[in-house]
Amino acid sequence: MRENARVTADAASSHRAGDYQELVDEISELLGAPATLENRDFELIAFGAYDSEGDLDPSALDPVRTRSILTRRSTTAVRTWFEGFGITRATGPVRIPPTPEAGVYRGRICLPVRHRGVVLGYVWLLDYAPGPTDPQLAAAMEVTVRIGALLADEAQHGADLSRELRAVLTAERGWQGDMAVAALHTALGPRGDGPHSVVCVAPWPSTDPDDTPSARTVPHATALCSVPWRTAGQSLAILVRLRSPEVRTPAVTAAQRLLGEGARAAGVGTPRTGLTDLAAAWQEASSAARAALAEPRLGPVAEWAHIGPYRLLTSLPPEVAHDPAVAPLLSPAHRELARTAETYLDCAGQAARTAAELGIHRQTLYYRLSRVEKLTGLDLDDGEDRLLLHMALKGARL
Repeated sequence: MRENARVTADAASSHRAGDYQELVDEISELLGAPATLENRDFELIAFGAYDSEGDLDPSALDPVRTRSILTRRSTTAVRTWFEGFGITRATGPVRIPPTPEAGVYRGRICLPVRHRGVVLGYVWLLDYAPGPTDPQLAAAMEVTVRIGALLADEAQHGADLSRELRAVLTAERGWQGDMAVAALHTALGPRGDGPHSVVCVAPWPSTDPDDTPSARTVPHATALCSVPWRTAGQSLAILVRLRSPEVRTPAVTAAQRLLGEGARAAGVGTPRTGLTDLAAAWQEASSAARAALAEPRLGPVAEWAHIGPYRLLTSLPPEVAHDPAVAPLLSPAHRELARTAETYLDCAGQAARTAAELGIHRQTLYYRLSRVEKLTGLDLDDGEDRLLLHMALKGARL
């Protein structure tokens, strides 16, 4: 019975996008105009390409509508502007006049999509003369009721996956972790057996653990959830399905999609087949995100396999990474000396390369390095002292 439930849930998910498209096309036919469906966060779900023989001119699309279709979402400013017309509270069609200064060259008709009194999305149409009749709009609103039921069902399914994924990534090792993995596998069904990668987007700007994007709006995402980020705030975890473990492009694409939402960096863990090792993949992804935040050249999207010494440094407890010998060099007063030392070590101790990189004379470099040795008591001609200094400077970035 459980296996049947898995297959049923998986089939329902695969058909849901087609159901939205059919309902939007139905509204387009009823009203004689192309319609678009967006969720309440103004992310595009479906676009009805109505083939009209009337006076509607597709070239008359204004910038707001064009951007919504091409990028599958609207800006915060556009969202705020439209919500100012009361669409979040409306229970019937709302007409919005053209406002060229806002990029809205043609008027809109907004049909709120509600379920049990809660607005879950909006159907949008370009207004035109003479426009749809009241009976036509009433018929279209009946279709939005069916859309609302679909959106509510999808939201519940997404919430379940989010909860199960969060449990896997935060559970303690042992039986708790095993139970969390089993629950996520049940929720995903056969999809859980394929190759996946875990992505960490950090820091996530929202402090609400339930305020995460829909998996439908993130390319290749199977599930998303928020996870506490180090000592404060939240990070966003994305479970990304892959065609094969060797092709990581979908994970990078998913990370890039969310960097524009306010997060500064993202990390990608090593792909895994199945769900058993997701907790380890999450540690890799979050470590890669930390490395990208600490070392801009690695980001904004860093893969665990490509972060070099940060694979070791991110696994150390914070107190271990701060060596007392190097502490004086890390004070704000010696910031330039620390930069000089790190660049010198990054350049494998080659003075000419270091001086060129810093844009200083070689004698200035030697003077700064002598000051570094006096401050730290380390000998830069000694390999172990160099190693200690280099790792301590890198660790300080974290």
